[in-house]
Amino acid sequence: MKKSILIMGLLCLAILAKAQNDLVVFSEQGERFHIVIDGIKQNANPQTNVKITGLKQPMATAKIIFEGGKIADIDQKIYFMWAGETKNGWEFTYAVVKKGEVYKLKARSCVEIIQAPATVGQSVVVYSLTPPPVESTTTTISTTTTSGNAPSGGNVSIDMNAGGMGVNMNINVNDPIMNGSSRSTTTTTTTSSSSSTGSRGHEGHNHGQGDGHHSYDDHATRAPKREVYVLQGYNGPNNCDWPMTVQEFSGAKQSIKSKSFEDSKLTLAKQILNSNCLLSSQVKEVMLIFDFENTRLDFAKMAWGKTFDPGNYYKLNDAFTFESSIDDLNKFIEGQK
Repeated sequence: MKKSILIMGLLCLAILAKAQNDLVVFSEQGERFHIVIDGIKQNANPQTNVKITGLKQPMATAKIIFEGGKIADIDQKIYFMWAGETKNGWEFTYAVVKKGEVYKLKARSCVEIIQAPATVGQSVVVYSLTPPPVESTTTTISTTTTSGNAPSGGNVSIDMNAGGMGVNMNINVNDPIMNGSSRSTTTTTTTSSSSSTGSRGHEGHNHGQGDGHHSYDDHATRAPKREVYVLQGYNGPNNCDWPMTVQEFSGAKQSIKSKSFEDSKLTLAKQILNSNCLLSSQVKEVMLIFDFENTRLDFAKMAWGKTFDPGNYYKLNDAFTFESSIDDLNKFIEGQK
């Protein structure tokens, strides 16, 4: 009997070894984190929603390291075997939840990868046995000229470090014209980028919501500037800077609709909300996907802090059937001010 169980177990492991699973981890309250799988950090930069693809092992030891170091790490084992046999692999979704003062990972869903919703607002990384490289380039240029009868009128020193490899260059320049003066200039430029993916810019995106002109800074080549999306006709407060584009929201909305159960729809809506900003009109559209009044109310409360135009939140009232829900939402909003 024991021998049969051992053989079945080995066959199960062999099947799982052929399939590759995906792991999605998101924080319900928007905490940013690194995820470490079997001792190897996977995402280069802290994120609120990370998908790791290409996991072959039947079990993984996951560590969640929160940004800032003020929250204790989560150490938890994740088992992939219980989902059963499939040649396509499974997508496991876990939420970072807070219970009292303690954070933990809680399983939310498990679907075959071919049935998983499209990736929206996630940082997607391929499982790796080595930490993600963080490329950095630092250039320091220092120019010093000396006074008096020094034989050298100028000295230029250039130090460069790119991708972890150091390159040092020293250039001495003799310039008799500069003798008798003194000048020192130092310029330092640092550019960093990582291998993580899934981030998005807004250049060339069409929001299609009657928006005004807006500009976009390429953060990879220029110093970032805080720019805010312009919604024509709206002059109220902003809870975030950039709402989802029409294309992004359409894909997200379709993914939510594809779920069969109310809980699954709400879980996916939370994932999308954790990494994105919505317009009030978009929040209302998501609310109308849900069948139950309580679910609509719960999502409206969750979305309040991630809504670009909270001054238009009164338009959500039409999505409710009962006046008590409107009163409940208004009390919640007043408590947030």
